[in-house]
This record gives sequence, C-alpha cells and structure tokens, in this order.
Amino acid sequence: MVQWRFLALRFGDEQKERHKGRNVVERCFNKLKQWRGIAMRSDKTARAYRAAITLAATLIWIKTDLTHAA
Repeated sequence: MVQWRFLALRFGDEQKERHKGRNVVERCFNKLKQWRGIAMRSDKTARAYRAAITLAATLIWIKTDLTHAA
C-alpha cells in the first residue's frame, strides 16, 4: 500500500496505472518460467514452443480463474 501512495504522490495516477500493468505482465512471465520446458526452450521447433507457451498460459489462466471464483 505504501508503494502505491508513493507512486501516486511522485508520478501521478498515470504512472501508477502503468506500473500495475507492468507488474501483471512480469508476474505472468515468472509463472511461465516455472515450466521447465519453457524456461529451457527444449522444443525443437518454434511451432512446438509456441504451443507449449499457449498451453501453459491457458492452464495458468484457468487455475487463477478458479481460485478467484471461490
């Protein structure tokens, strides 16, 4: 809470909203990196790598959606 107050006082509401967006994206990448195959890029083709990222992102999204709905 203190960090948001600091950002609002120093940079205004626009910077605060940008920081929120960057934080969401950064957390998403960190969750994706927990999947070993994605972090190591062990797939042979770009198509297989993209499919793995899509699958992982979908599963993370479903899991997050279910925990917030409860």
